[in-house]
Amino acid sequence: MREPLRFVKYHGTGNDFVLLEDLADARPLTPELVAAVCDRRFGVGADGVIRVAPGREPGEDAFMDYRNADGSLAEMCGNGIRCLGAFLHDEGHVRAPDLAVGTRAGTKRLRLEVQDGRVVSVTVGMGPPALARGEIPMAGPAAEPFLAQPFEVDGRTFTATAVSMGNPHLVLLLDHEPTVEEVRALGPRIERDPRFPERTNVELVHAAEGRLLARVWERGSGETMACGTGACAVLVAANEAGLVPPRAEVRFPGGTVVVERTQEEVLLSGPAERVFEGVLDERWMDARGLV
Repeated sequence: MREPLRFVKYHGTGNDFVLLEDLADARPLTPELVAAVCDRRFGVGADGVIRVAPGREPGEDAFMDYRNADGSLAEMCGNGIRCLGAFLHDEGHVRAPDLAVGTRAGTKRLRLEVQDGRVVSVTVGMGPPALARGEIPMAGPAAEPFLAQPFEVDGRTFTATAVSMGNPHLVLLLDHEPTVEEVRALGPRIERDPRFPERTNVELVHAAEGRLLARVWERGSGETMACGTGACAVLVAANEAGLVPPRAEVRFPGGTVVVERTQEEVLLSGPAERVFEGVLDERWMDARGLV
């Protein structure tokens, strides 16, 4: 008989995920399962699914097998990896505050802040930003960056910066607080812009009183309440433009995270909250042809 598929739902500043424990590495994800689970009307509802798999490199506590809501693979997810760290603690798999999690963008180091047995914040070493077009990837001379340059979309020209935080981002630097209408109009158009051969995440940001006010359109998921790698990309882009110091708050509709750019890497700090757990009904899975 097939084992029930237990899940736990977490969110980090409103960016929500379904986590499936598979430390035996016995039940790989399929795009169809992910899309069905993430459906907000007929499934659990989430921005993505994280399969908690065994570490692939020595010293890793787990591997984050992450897929976007449409089932497509993603290299890295800053809010998702914080949720995974909290999950490992909540499920009793780790007790030390420091842990290592493998991702498709390499091994990431996490530090858990625990109060009264509960994870209240997680800091992730996100690695250094990549600014060369070839590393993002973005069309154009591979070694050249795209920093605060004009970017035209449907006849409108924006000041934009391209950054990779293990996954591609295009940050539009605005002179006003971004609106929901803007991100929904620009996000899907830029995500599939031919200048980004692997598609791109899109952030709209405005610097105000030392903070960054941002909205995000995530590749493969659409508009989300927040984005961890997006927060890092936003900080790097705004810091490169001289709009903020190397450490600043980034506020999304779902909440606020703190991002710090050091000489070695970018650090992302913020909450990771457990919402609920459950079991996917076998009849629901059978009706959709899922295994």
